[in-house]
Parts: sequence; C-alpha cells; structure tokens
Amino acid sequence: MYMFEPTEGIRRDLARLDELRTRFDAQPLMRAWLGRTRRELEAEAVAASTSMEGVALTVDEVRRILAGDRPRSVSVENAGLVEGYRDAMNFVLRRADDPHFQWQSELVLGIHYRVLAEDYSHGAGRFRTSQNRLVDAMAQRQVYQPPPPEAVPQLVAELAESVQSARDVPAPIAAALVHVSLAGIHPFSDGNGRTARILSSLVLYRGGFRRPEFTSLEEWWGRHREDYYASFACLGSEWDPHADVTPFVEAHVRAQTCQVEALSLRLSTERHLWMVLEDLVRHDLHGDPRMANVLYDAFLGRETTNRYYRDLADVSVPTATNDLVRLDAAGLLRALGAGRTRRYVAGPRLMSLVARTAGLGESMIDPDQPVESQRDTILVGLAERIRAGGRSG
Repeated sequence: MYMFEPTEGIRRDLARLDELRTRFDAQPLMRAWLGRTRRELEAEAVAASTSMEGVALTVDEVRRILAGDRPRSVSVENAGLVEGYRDAMNFVLRRADDPHFQWQSELVLGIHYRVLAEDYSHGAGRFRTSQNRLVDAMAQRQVYQPPPPEAVPQLVAELAESVQSARDVPAPIAAALVHVSLAGIHPFSDGNGRTARILSSLVLYRGGFRRPEFTSLEEWWGRHREDYYASFACLGSEWDPHADVTPFVEAHVRAQTCQVEALSLRLSTERHLWMVLEDLVRHDLHGDPRMANVLYDAFLGRETTNRYYRDLADVSVPTATNDLVRLDAAGLLRALGAGRTRRYVAGPRLMSLVARTAGLGESMIDPDQPVESQRDTILVGLAERIRAGGRSG
C-alpha cells in the first residue's frame, strides 16, 4: 500500500496530541456534560460532512434532525442522510470497544451501508461495479482515476489486513493512512469521503483517543475544504499503490492537532457555562439540573421546541411542558408561536442572571445591547477566567 515518511512536523504534532490526550484524560467530566458535548460535536461533524458532499444543512437543522425534530425546511431524503451518518458513527463507536474486533471488508461495507441511509439505489453497502472518476467541476477536468472495479474487493481486503496488523503505528498516523487509502481506492459509487472520514475516527478511537475532542475531523475539514482537497494531490492523477502520501499524513495530523487546540478552550468555556446554568436552575428556580439543556441552547441563540427538549432531557411531554412553562414564567425563556409551532428562545432575564451566577456581575450586561453582544461579553469573561487558571475543569 501507500508509502510515507515521518517528518519532523509529523513527529512534533504526534507529541502534542499525546500531551493533549493525557491532559484531557486526567480531567473528570460530568456525565450530563459529556453527553451534551458529544451531541454538540456530533451535530457539527454531521453538518460539515454532509455539506462537503453537497447536502447543505445548518448545524441547528442537523441538531434538530438528530433529536427527531426534523425542520419542515429539510427534505426526508436529506434528513435520512444525516441520520445515516449518525448511525454509522454510533456503529463504529459501539464496535470499537469489542475485544474481538477485527478489521475486515464487511466492516467497511457495513459502515457505508449506514452512511447512505441503507439506500440500495445509491449502492449502499456494495462495492462499485463500474469505473468512476473524480472531476474538478469548476475546471471541468478529470483530476483522479481510481483503480478498476474488479480490483476493489481485493484492495479493500488488503487495506483491512494492513490496519489489523499495523499495531505499532501511532493512531493519528494510522487514521490518516486509512483515510487516504480508502479515498484512493474509492470503492463506492457514492459516500466514499464520508466513509473514509468515519473509518479514520474509528482508528483514532481504537488507538486510545476517545474523548469527544478527538472523535472527528469533519468540522475542521469543513472549514478548510481547499486544504482538505489539496492534500489528496499526492495520490497523483490515477491509482498508484506506491504513491508517497507523506503530504496527506502531514496535513491530517496537523489538522488533528489544530482542531484539538481550538476545541480545548472553547469546550472548557462551554463546560463552565453549563455548570453556571445548572447552578442558576438550582438556586433561582429550585429546579432540576436537566433544565440546563434548554437554557444552554437558548443562551447560544438557538430555538428549542418541546419535542427537541424532550429528547435532550429524556422526559415525558407533561414534564417537558412544565419545565418550559416555568422557565418562560421566570423570564429565562421566551415563547414564540403557539401549538405545534411553539418554540422557545432566550428570555429577557437570561443573560443578566447568567452573568450574576457566574460571578461576573449583572452590571457587565447592557440590556440595551443585542442579545448576541451580551452573550459574547459573558463568553469572553468566562474564557478569560479560564486562561487565568480559574474553574476550567
């Protein structure tokens, strides 16, 4: 299979990733926050990945789809692709801990089957039977020709065998090699990129990088698409099993490091926010900490429905309704619409009470400023506290 040479940059990023993993693993996480973090990063990863494949959905739309609350603006087919990606990721995370886990072609096919939402008309779970080509739509030219279809089953089997036997290869490098190798083989008629990126996540998870910060590179690649597609140039213009993929491995490991560095402060800040919201619910409402779920979304400028909240908090319709009514009455939420179209946004008192509960002082919030500015003021205050060595957890 492909060749690569560990460069000084790769070695430097590997050392940093190991350092970050050790630091994160030493930080205990509340179960509620860990679950919420996984949901947030999952929604961002799915939105980025589907967008890269031409299905333009916002993170908020994806978040609602994953909670069983599909917006009317999203087609059933596109919602199915979102759910399929989620199911594929859940599948690999469940399989990753199996002591009898084996890399094999059927695993790759099973992931692809879920990625394409079990749609046989698009070849879900089946290797392609015709020659495909990658074309630059803007330049109207072919940029890469994968191997012929008759070679695909054997090549995927060899890839699985190489991953199974490569026990001494650092996980971030193995993840990059799996990613570029499957992309080079391009074994499916559709869904190759999503399948390759999910397999990459599986390699990382099995290699001990199990915190949500490491799970997926989708969101990073989604914001750096030109870099992502350019990194495949090392494959050449057609299938070459001896291609030197060092540039791709270097780009992949660098992207992994950059994403985790970027997520580190953000997630510490948001975790602090979560604890503030739980304290606010307990002390001001004498309510259940589960209400932090809806306040978290409202604080971040999202609309919440009863159905979405029920999924987040895992509560019944009456309980969800009671919680939302209480938060509305307290001025922490504001109801919009009625009946099935009712949704909730940040209430008039939310920002000032968050600032007070966080110990930042209500006076720092100017009620005449837009809610977005009030939110940014609080997040900057929390981030500065964390940088100063405060409650970062």
